[in-house]
Amino acid sequence: MLSENPQTIVALANRILAREGVLDAFGHISLRHPTKPERFFLARSLAPELVTQQDVLEYELTGEPVAPTEFAHYSERVIHSAIYRARDDINAICHHHSVAMMPFCLTEIKLRVVTQLGATIGAVVPLWDQRVEFGASNHLVTREVEATSLARALGSNNLVLMKRHGATVVGRNLRELVFRSIYSCRDADLQLRALNYGEISAFTDEEVKLAEKFPETTMRRAWDYWRSRLPDQNVDQKNPGA
Repeated sequence: MLSENPQTIVALANRILAREGVLDAFGHISLRHPTKPERFFLARSLAPELVTQQDVLEYELTGEPVAPTEFAHYSERVIHSAIYRARDDINAICHHHSVAMMPFCLTEIKLRVVTQLGATIGAVVPLWDQRVEFGASNHLVTREVEATSLARALGSNNLVLMKRHGATVVGRNLRELVFRSIYSCRDADLQLRALNYGEISAFTDEEVKLAEKFPETTMRRAWDYWRSRLPDQNVDQKNPGA
């Protein structure tokens, strides 16, 4: 377990995923409250690389903030609340629009495991198409009914692709979430590169199951490395104008 307070590690996770190219100006990360499972932590509406500890707010599983605030909220925070309600085993969530992952949301190419670290993806990657159930939309997930549908499509899997939109990734803890978010994108990028050279030799489902069980020491090793790469690890400094 991470020893720092939840707001601090959520801020660090935001900065790590921004630094490693999973998030840019958009996307968001949440963490279920460690002692109050009916609540979760999520930053206010802010570019992930700028998130500090003070920007991380506490929310109910309805998606509403616990305490009144003048800050703007992420419009898609219902993604997090719906998945936490549907999955008791999940304690961290990331929604992103990584360039590496988007080709799998725009075409019929199947995201597959092609590396050992990429096995964190899991053997099954569902694809949710908002248009099928809800017709034409702006492709934001801002309504409870849409988020519930997305959570249902995710099922018991590790991530769900969102047609023409992006991906939503889940984890049992924040280290696992960051690990999965980064290596699923790297696996996707490698798969796309390999397609230029010929047919891809992907992992079998049996091989994925054998490879996907990463120990906590592996998660900690990766987390410590990514954290060391942050140009500024001070997440306590308040954003100007906040």
